[in-house]
Amino acid sequence: MRTVLISGAGVAGATLAYWLDRRGLQPTVVEQDQAVRSSGNPVDVRVAVLPIAREMGILPALRDRATVATKLVIIGREGRPIARLRGPNSGGQKKGDRSEVEIARADLAAVLLEACRDLDIRFDDSIAELTQDPDGVDVRFRSGREQRFDLVIGADGVHSATRRMIFGSEDQFVRRLGMFVGTTTVGVDTDPVDNTAVQLYNAPGRLTAIHPGRGVQRVAFIFRRSPDLPFDHRDAAQHRQIICDHYATDGWLVPDLLELVRETDDLYFDAVSRIDLPRWSEGRVALVGDAASSISLLGDGSAKAILGAHTLAEELADSNDHRAAFRRYQSRHAPLISSARQVRIGASMLVPATGPGLAVRNQLARMAGMFVSSP
Repeated sequence: MRTVLISGAGVAGATLAYWLDRRGLQPTVVEQDQAVRSSGNPVDVRVAVLPIAREMGILPALRDRATVATKLVIIGREGRPIARLRGPNSGGQKKGDRSEVEIARADLAAVLLEACRDLDIRFDDSIAELTQDPDGVDVRFRSGREQRFDLVIGADGVHSATRRMIFGSEDQFVRRLGMFVGTTTVGVDTDPVDNTAVQLYNAPGRLTAIHPGRGVQRVAFIFRRSPDLPFDHRDAAQHRQIICDHYATDGWLVPDLLELVRETDDLYFDAVSRIDLPRWSEGRVALVGDAASSISLLGDGSAKAILGAHTLAEELADSNDHRAAFRRYQSRHAPLISSARQVRIGASMLVPATGPGLAVRNQLARMAGMFVSSP
């Protein structure tokens, strides 16, 4: 039985482990964190992914943990709603028939990991060194353990250590798109429009969004800035300062939310980026999910990570030639990845760069939704 080490127990890693085991390979998952992280915006499990989730038997669990958001409410300068739009969980279908599920990223990862509960999953450890030869890969772990595998898959995110070990430093491949995202849980009284609404408040080049989640609200700060903004993705204190500096003049509930940012120990912050990597594999090591092809702003990254992991498992199960399987996997999945242009178009509506652009967006929202009042 071929052995496969997967670095990363997130959405892509857990999905890949499930399907490799299901198809007769022997996966081992290693995760540097001690548990599933709670950071990140809610994500969409969309139509193409639902058959995969159904076959895994996790669709009821996903629906049980789905967010309660049924509408988007755009907040004007005076803090009053100016437009309401239908959200991802709205529509005329019955709950069990919805064509997509919006769910917190951590809940999605937890459901996927639960489906892998009988597999070898090792938390609080990571790959320290990889040495591959024609017959396998020798791995030394941070814990000191050493083990040999037939294949290694990096599912360890945008800042993938696996990718760095095989292809070199990330500054060769990670291209920032001039958008930055920070998220955390909300512990203040947000006086919501209602508890089923995602609230969006904009200033030129900035968005503050409060999402009702499912009992735990989350706030997202999304803003435009030069891609050259200096920051270390591991420095939480620096992330707090960047967010507070960029939103210092904003109104609505933003001052209270910034106090939360200053105090929280659950803050995610990163640049929206494109991974510009010509090939996703080298020898017996390959990449999946954000490590290979991260580019997402509107919640579809996790769905594409599931699709990519499922495709990779299919190709590895169907062939003993891992190089051919890796090539076919990339050929099938690469066309599904959003382009930088698609992300910029989405950003132009979500985070207009200028005051006139924001006014146009708000007018379009009034026309598309149910008009409430003037800003």
